[in-house]
Amino acid sequence: MDYILLLIGFVLLIKGADFFVDGASSIAKTLKVPALIIGLTIVAFGTSAPELAVSITSAMKGQNGIAVGNVVGSNIFNVLMVVGVSAMICPLVVKKSILVKEFPFTILAGIALFIMAIDTVLGSGSANILSRTDGIMLLIFFGIFMYYLIEVALQARANGEEEEEIEGMPLWKGIVFSLGGIAGIVIGGDIVVDSATNIALAWGMSETLVGLTIIAVGTSLPELVTSIVAARKGESDIALGNVIGSCIFNVFLILGVSATINPIELGGAIFTDMFIMIVITVVTYFFAMSKRINKVEGGILVATYVAYMAYIIVR
Repeated sequence: MDYILLLIGFVLLIKGADFFVDGASSIAKTLKVPALIIGLTIVAFGTSAPELAVSITSAMKGQNGIAVGNVVGSNIFNVLMVVGVSAMICPLVVKKSILVKEFPFTILAGIALFIMAIDTVLGSGSANILSRTDGIMLLIFFGIFMYYLIEVALQARANGEEEEEIEGMPLWKGIVFSLGGIAGIVIGGDIVVDSATNIALAWGMSETLVGLTIIAVGTSLPELVTSIVAARKGESDIALGNVIGSCIFNVFLILGVSATINPIELGGAIFTDMFIMIVITVVTYFFAMSKRINKVEGGILVATYVAYMAYIIVR
């Protein structure tokens, strides 16, 4: 039954992402909002919903490894696999604003999380804990990011910046497509994670490994499918904006809410994974500095993720 549910979940994810990209693109054009902003906000929030549900539930149940491992693992998957596969399908054009503002914000999110996590190294505690104070600070960072996006969107509308003319669907239809797509993505993501987790545990995998692999990959499937669909449609802004927005949402919003609800104690190799997350984000940023992530660079990112998966399984 789990295998059948897994297939159903994939179908919901794929069709939901397809509908969502069409609806979000149409809304962006109709409201004269840059597609990048839609990708960084609506698309990113919609595709991050599975991570939000899993991490908050895990934090409330005291399953700290899953709560943090899900976010760190998802971000690594997003940067390496989602960007990599999307670039291999169609080279991603990187706008200057992403290089100057959004991408550095993603790197800042990883560094902020790492610093907040190493309490024993900094001498600020006897254990490494994401406290409620840390959670509130992460949420403040998230608020700053959202304020910046709103300012960008308002400025773009004031300047009369519009996307290319397309045969757009009516606004109501775009909203229906977007909401329907979100529903498919979230429901499909939940089904995939639940069934894949059952299959993995039946194979004898540990809960920690499941958190960093099956759950992290499963909750990131919406980002992967959405960005692939966007890349195939030539919507680089949504494909890349979705990844960057999701990474920022994961750290600032999801871990912020999770830690505020219930302080998260950290331990084991998760610090190594956090460091890897920061390094691969910086490397991808250097790839993007040419204002284009090509197919070769995409292949390098995908190969790196395969190597990372082999590493954590052996570890």
